[in-house]
Amino acid sequence: MNVMDDLRCEVLVLGIGNLLWADEGFGVRCVEKLSAEWQLPESVTAMDGGTQGLYLLPYVQGARRLIVFDAIDYGLPPGTMKRVEGDEVPRFMGAKKMSLHQTGFQEVIAAAALTGQLPEQLLLIGVQPEELDDYGGSLRPAVKARLDEAVALAVAALRDWGFAPQRRVEKVGAGDTALSMSAYEAGRPSAETASRIGDARYLDA
Repeated sequence: MNVMDDLRCEVLVLGIGNLLWADEGFGVRCVEKLSAEWQLPESVTAMDGGTQGLYLLPYVQGARRLIVFDAIDYGLPPGTMKRVEGDEVPRFMGAKKMSLHQTGFQEVIAAAALTGQLPEQLLLIGVQPEELDDYGGSLRPAVKARLDEAVALAVAALRDWGFAPQRRVEKVGAGDTALSMSAYEAGRPSAETASRIGDARYLDA
């Protein structure tokens, strides 16, 4: 058995983004919530892809189907959800890049296609961000309010594909690390005492 055999799965559910830049963390928070609230079949892998870019390529190549959660600039009102499938996914992953991770993941999709190992089915579940330039900030309310809907879309897609996630009686893992949403938000200083964006007196200097 080679390394690629170890990475093969029927479905990869991937959350990408950066938790430290406000709404950039949407995709990772979606995977966190999905894993905490739903027991997934062994053939379904949920992964926090962070900002790993091309390092995600072997995981994408090893998946038969791919679901991606991400914050995407669709040019729509903040908090707007959009579901994109199939051949349209690469176009949206590369449109109006907001961060380096999107450039990297567009390259992952292109490389997987070039090697003939692009997943047979692609689903992008994205939200229009409100704020990205708040280092240390959390999801804005309009974006955070879409987490349940995003996870529900992924669960519905899994069921449509013949998989059967089961809702957990008790949440697991949601508060186990310093970067989990509950711990992260509880440990943040207030906007008044933190300088996450900068001093407006000097921004234009």
